[in-house]
Amino acid sequence: MIVFPAIDLKGGQIVRLAEGDMDRATVYGDDPAAQAMLFAEAGAEHLHVVDLDGSFAGSAQNREAVESIVKAFPGYVQLGGGIRTPEDVDGWFDAGIARIVIGTAALKNPQFVKDMARAYEGGIVVAVDARDGMVATDGWAEVSNVSIAEMARRFEDAGVASLLFTDIGRDGMLKGCNIAATVDLAQQTDLPVIASGGVKGLDDIHILALQADQGIEGVITGRALYDGRLDLAAALAMAQR
Repeated sequence: MIVFPAIDLKGGQIVRLAEGDMDRATVYGDDPAAQAMLFAEAGAEHLHVVDLDGSFAGSAQNREAVESIVKAFPGYVQLGGGIRTPEDVDGWFDAGIARIVIGTAALKNPQFVKDMARAYEGGIVVAVDARDGMVATDGWAEVSNVSIAEMARRFEDAGVASLLFTDIGRDGMLKGCNIAATVDLAQQTDLPVIASGGVKGLDDIHILALQADQGIEGVITGRALYDGRLDLAAALAMAQR
């Protein structure tokens, strides 16, 4: 199972939001490239980066910070936030991004995602962000009438690499990952699922790793790392057991 340390960007700074609320952001640093290097030194080979401003604006807002991360980090960088056109996707792959995460556009323009998944085999991840089981979009500001399982099934035959499932109500809250909902989603779709939202410690990593054969590809963790509740090296070791 892959452990993805998260770097969420707002105004060029590293932040974590509480339940996706931009007004409830905690700043953890102003040097994203240095943070990426610290994660690499702890053994991380994958990184999850989010352009939070881009999620709301619908276009890249932290390009300079993201590019600095790509240059500094020796592994694979996965990026989401405001990526909604073929030009956005092309530009980020050209900049060295390994995988692109698409959320809002996946719901509003599924053909775009399918086209990109065909053009970049194994390079597109669909974000299934849920509030009370329904898909949320536009930086989680809007909640649709589409269930997470229905959303997942729309992309099963599209060449998408995996699904990134976030329980918004737990994101940044250290309540513990919603493992039951994550595993349930993995069992309802043929696509691998990445867990996100609420990881509070090593127990979450351990339980998810035990479910890897159910289709859990990885887990994203942010606040627990920044608050010192989770040691990245220990998490990476646990995920490989």
